[in-house]
Amino acid sequence: MLYRHALKKPLSGHRHLGKLLSNGIIKYGESTPQMLKMKNVSRRIKTFDVITRRCFSTTCRKWQSTEVPFAKMSEDQQEILTSERPVDKVDLCIVGGGPAGLAAAIKFKQLDIENGSGELRVVVLEKAPDMGSHIVSGVILEPKALRELFPESEYYDENGNGIPLPPDLVTKVESEDLKYLVGNVALPVPEPPQMINKNKNYISSLSQVVRYLAEQAEELGIEVFPGISVSEVIYSEDGESVIGVATKDMGISKTGEPKDTFERGMEFHARQTMFAEGCHGSLCKELIKKFKLRENRDNQTYGLGIKEVWEVKPENFNKGFVAHTMGYPLTNDVYGGGFMYHFGEGLVTVGLVVGLDYKNPYVSPYQEFQKMKHHPYYEKVLAGGTCISYAARALNEGGLQSVPKLNFPGGCLIGASAGFMNVPKIKGTHTAMKSGMLAAEKTFEEVSKLPTLEELEESGIEKLVEQPINLESYEAAFKESWIYKELNEVRNIRPSFGATPLGGYGGMIYSGIESFVFKGRVPWTLHHHESDATLTKPASQYKPIDYLKPDGKISFDILTSVSRTGTHHDDDEKCHLRVPEQDLEKHAAKAYPKWKGIESRFCPAGVYEYVEDESSPLGVKFQINSQNCIHCKTCDIKVPTQDINWEVPEGGDGPKYSLT
Repeated sequence: MLYRHALKKPLSGHRHLGKLLSNGIIKYGESTPQMLKMKNVSRRIKTFDVITRRCFSTTCRKWQSTEVPFAKMSEDQQEILTSERPVDKVDLCIVGGGPAGLAAAIKFKQLDIENGSGELRVVVLEKAPDMGSHIVSGVILEPKALRELFPESEYYDENGNGIPLPPDLVTKVESEDLKYLVGNVALPVPEPPQMINKNKNYISSLSQVVRYLAEQAEELGIEVFPGISVSEVIYSEDGESVIGVATKDMGISKTGEPKDTFERGMEFHARQTMFAEGCHGSLCKELIKKFKLRENRDNQTYGLGIKEVWEVKPENFNKGFVAHTMGYPLTNDVYGGGFMYHFGEGLVTVGLVVGLDYKNPYVSPYQEFQKMKHHPYYEKVLAGGTCISYAARALNEGGLQSVPKLNFPGGCLIGASAGFMNVPKIKGTHTAMKSGMLAAEKTFEEVSKLPTLEELEESGIEKLVEQPINLESYEAAFKESWIYKELNEVRNIRPSFGATPLGGYGGMIYSGIESFVFKGRVPWTLHHHESDATLTKPASQYKPIDYLKPDGKISFDILTSVSRTGTHHDDDEKCHLRVPEQDLEKHAAKAYPKWKGIESRFCPAGVYEYVEDESSPLGVKFQINSQNCIHCKTCDIKVPTQDINWEVPEGGDGPKYSLT
């Protein structure tokens, strides 16, 4: 029987930051730890009031790892940590309960019910404490994939039109703007056809949509397990195929030793394992490398999306209105843009996406976002309102060129794990879901031919398949699908922003021509750079950026924002942000002299700090506040030294989003 971890502690306080200097150094002094008070706004919406008190930080500063090497543990501890894991066998195991993972599960089970026995086992493993609580997106939904997944729905109108979601979850787009911000002015810009949403797409909260999809999945008989982190891929004896995954051990202290509450992880062996971890998943990184899935494909390039949800004054609310902006606050050499969506009853989502291929190590995406909100175009809507939610997440921007090979023996990549986002549309949910549906269809074709799990058990056969299922048919189906057609049409738009010395201006000119005239019908394909991390230049080539102090009304300090995420990690838990040998001094020696604290600026949650320390040869000490982590994955992507590895923490840890 699969265990489910119950969180026993309330939301913990976050490490208290002092004043952040432009060089990335923290000066300790007065700080504002946050206390959270939850309140219900509606049946599906929860927000957090922030209550602030002033006090002095009592942070314990530790520079060296306190972890005990396995070889130095007692024999009893070693035996506990290496004890045999229980094994469960399923037909289909899906790692990740986002839109792609749930769409795959639902489609597979629909096919099983319609064309099979209805008894095939499907398991969805999700690390979030509740389904949807780690999901972040804009989001404007294009209903195509949802309509294909649910061809009949009580929520369609009398003509069969609409979106198969409860009306209280969606707001139809009724008007829209595209602006170029310069100074205090918002200049109108012609809207490319790919970006038009009016009267056809829907504003929503993707975390709430995922929660609804999980309910539909469970009604079909799919086993959905939140609060379960998957930390390991299980390979065949010859190492040539995937036979399943293992969940993370629970109850390991920050020293790496088992606590009294220790629970060994569990293995799920499956005929096919789908990886739907989202953008830059830790297991997907391993699989892409092991099976060489990027051969003859471009590297992925990423953006960091940061958003808030506000309750605004009635006179500032325009239900169904969406806006996208370019220009301010970003300079011409930084890719990105802002957005603002009016949805529900008096709610406004406001956010900024910053391409992580920026060169200047002094850029802070978080501070750029806070700065953007003070532009009159945004501030006139937010003024007098209340910020009730905050979130951030890395996203794929590579497009078609960066989609890796999708299949390998025993498994496949779906959704943002592969990277199907349509960047000009600023949408990826519909393509992610469709990829999961395609994979489900091809998996069912293979699995439905095999003996049932019960028949194998009765015959005493341990192996679930005689030969690993390698879904070449899934890759072929992708290339014949509307996903491929859609991404192929816009394949040159994102890389055009780095293709000329004109930077953003050159990209906008080329994108306009491509969007309105060529529409992808050109004989060339532009390619991406090596990686976002490698593009980062030394700090010596730039001047520090002096960002304005937040006013606490429109803009906020980073700790206040993190308090609105509901983030929790056990205080006595092994750090999930790994550097070699967990030697923080060694990392600092490599990174700080050249990039002057870039970690403290690219992180949107205050996880990384350089603290002044006269005893250090560098004058600073590097610190990881892993309890602040909101699982955005930016550190793993952007750190120039490429020695920070994001791993899954214990199941149920991390943010608890409800409106994002």
